[in-house]
Amino acid sequence: MKGKIGIIGAGKMGEAIIAGLVRSGVRPGEILAYDADSSRLSKVRKDYSIRALNHNLELIRGSQVVILAVKPQVMEKVLAEIGPAVKAKKPLVISIAAGIKTETIKARLGRDLRLARVMPNTPALIGAGISAYFAAGMSKSDKAKVEKILSAIGQVVEIEKEELMDAVTGLSGSGPAYIFMVIEALADGGVKMGLSRKMALQLAAQTVVGAGRMALETGMHPGELKDMVTSPGGTTIAGLSALEQGGLRGLLIKAVESATIRGRELAGGPSAKPGPRRKR
Repeated sequence: MKGKIGIIGAGKMGEAIIAGLVRSGVRPGEILAYDADSSRLSKVRKDYSIRALNHNLELIRGSQVVILAVKPQVMEKVLAEIGPAVKAKKPLVISIAAGIKTETIKARLGRDLRLARVMPNTPALIGAGISAYFAAGMSKSDKAKVEKILSAIGQVVEIEKEELMDAVTGLSGSGPAYIFMVIEALADGGVKMGLSRKMALQLAAQTVVGAGRMALETGMHPGELKDMVTSPGGTTIAGLSALEQGGLRGLLIKAVESATIRGRELAGGPSAKPGPRRKR
């Protein structure tokens, strides 16, 4: 990466990006950070040897890429503060604030803004996340920069239509919570059947990790992978039958749908379920 990267917001996700950039080979001196919470700023400066600045305007003036890693509820205030400086400097801007549309940001920072709206997820904290981004007013080289930065915290996909970002939020953004619940439930089942809590949790968590890797690395349909484990009259089909009776598939689909709709509501968009209109 050429040019300095400035990060406004040194919370957990901001720190995850800083850590990922340093791991990927970006020199700490090329990373600038600002946070209104001086304790968070001191922590990332101490842990990663980056440059901590006293004000976000100072950060804008010194950065070629600016990452907005602030909470959605304070975004309006931050945009108002940095607006004139961004219009003058014209950096590439990346926003990871959930639910904040590109139109809202461009209205404050300039219509010609080169902007990426990103939805990362919490496994980014260990470099194993996946980030989906929508590009507004960006060239191919701009997109390449965005993808290189985001690849420091995991995999990256581009979303062609901004309205699909709410679905991304409902699936991969909220998804880790669904999987944590699955891991917890599997471990509880193991404990019920006599395993120690520690052993059950290790078995459950690694099973989820391994299954995910198989789905990604083999490229096989999940149904095919499931059938590889399922012998006629065996243990797996007995367990699958119980899951089907409990409605696991429908519940997970409903979870993604409900989270997507809630994301639209928080963003001020339509909350109606997607689908064809019925004729009246």
